Amino acid sequence: MFTIKVLDGSEGHIGLPCHENESLLDAVNKREKKIPYACKGGGCGLCKIKVEEGEFKRGRSSKTVLPDHERVMNYTLACKTYPISDMKILIDLSKLTHSS
Repeated sequence: MFTIKVLDGSEGHIGLPCHENESLLDAVNKREKKIPYACKGGGCGLCKIKVEEGEFKRGRSSKTVLPDHERVMNYTLACKTYPISDMKILIDLSKLTHSS
């Protein structure tokens, strides 16, 4: 079991438990924080998050909604991401400032 620190753009963060065979989407959404999603299949891109810290394995997902240049910057789809260490994730990407 790993601890996922969820940053949502507000001042604080919360720590949630997540099993290694549980997606970040499922772990977060069964608690008080919510990540939007539509398909849970890696095709819609609504559950895109940014991994700030930690190791993870990523399942198959569309390169249209998660292109290679975003993958190398640690963006991922929560529905297809599984922790292999404690992690810190940003779920409100509208609060993120970066240049493309």
